[in-house]
Amino acid sequence: MSTSKPAGARMRRMAESSTATTLELFFDLVFVFALTQVTALMAKTPTWHGLGRGALLLAVVWWCWVGYSWLSNLVQADEGLARTAMLMAMAAMFGVAIAIPESFDDLLGGVHGPTVFALCYLLVRSVHLWLFWIVARGDAALRAQLVRFGLTMAGGTTLLLAAAQTSGTAQTLLWVAAVIADYGGTAVIGVRGWRLNSAKHFAERHGLILLIALGESIVAIGVGINELAISLPILIAAALGLTIAACLWWGYFDTHALMAERALAKVRDHHRTSMARTAFTYLHLPMVIGIVMLALGLKKVLNYVAGDDGHTLADPLYGPPLWAMFGGTALYLLAQAAISWRCYRAFKTQRVTLGVLLIAVVPVMALVPALASLGVLTASLVGLIVYEWVRYHDYREDIRHAEEH
Repeated sequence: MSTSKPAGARMRRMAESSTATTLELFFDLVFVFALTQVTALMAKTPTWHGLGRGALLLAVVWWCWVGYSWLSNLVQADEGLARTAMLMAMAAMFGVAIAIPESFDDLLGGVHGPTVFALCYLLVRSVHLWLFWIVARGDAALRAQLVRFGLTMAGGTTLLLAAAQTSGTAQTLLWVAAVIADYGGTAVIGVRGWRLNSAKHFAERHGLILLIALGESIVAIGVGINELAISLPILIAAALGLTIAACLWWGYFDTHALMAERALAKVRDHHRTSMARTAFTYLHLPMVIGIVMLALGLKKVLNYVAGDDGHTLADPLYGPPLWAMFGGTALYLLAQAAISWRCYRAFKTQRVTLGVLLIAVVPVMALVPALASLGVLTASLVGLIVYEWVRYHDYREDIRHAEEH
């Protein structure tokens, strides 16, 4: 007589105190590559249309990643069937990342790039839904939600496959429709039926992926001066760029991440899944987009400062790259403020104000040298961090060391 257990029974369930596994971090390495690919694609065509396509790509790649963050919150990613499925998804996700340079426009020779991108995306989503269905064995409410979710997935992937066969404005509009089908459809089906076993794990996963995105901004600094002679202006620009990345790290991980995690841990059932969907699944996306846009701006500033393409130190950064650098940082701050409000009803006036000011000063920054505009952005973020450190010093200490009391 066979004593084998069902596939779902051979996977270990996540507990409230669970943390991220090494396999999840391994999976995230593909996400790093995807971010690098998107940044490089936007840098190649730094127009408004190029930036818009970059944002659409990030939305699609994010949706791949975020689905597995929900799945791995139910079962350990490195145990049983989940391990095999995660590795399969990682391979498909790598295909998505490789195809990013041809996700819209096919290059001569080889297979059709946009179709490869769409098919790899379909595979990532299919593996996710298949494993989720197995995990939901015995949970009628979750399986009913997965059926509804599957319909949104079918809509989004079908539209991407259709987009692969078109070009120009029609193609872009189909991409927009695909993103709306996925994000909007998931919002419409509601949160009842979804499960979130560990607030700690879920918050940690999103914090780690944000850290990876910040790493991409640092990579952009290095890539921006690759194979160029090192000079004092380059060193200054690199130091300013690293300072900006450090400020964004501080702004998220100093107290914000702790407070969001604790707020998520306090709620249960559909209140928890609602907060998780809004504050993490949806509102972390504009933060990631903001970081990648910032990375594009940093890459361009380093090119200018290094004298690439005939630029001099007097040349201003202008147009989409300048808006990407300042607007991306503003988007990061505003999305973070929205997360704070959703999780624990704190309106961070100083971050909203700075976000609005960064957008307002862009026309002025287009008149000054690129290095000076980078200096203004750096000084603004350092000023924000210093203000919060002084203004909320005791409050910060209480939050950071609450478990010690």
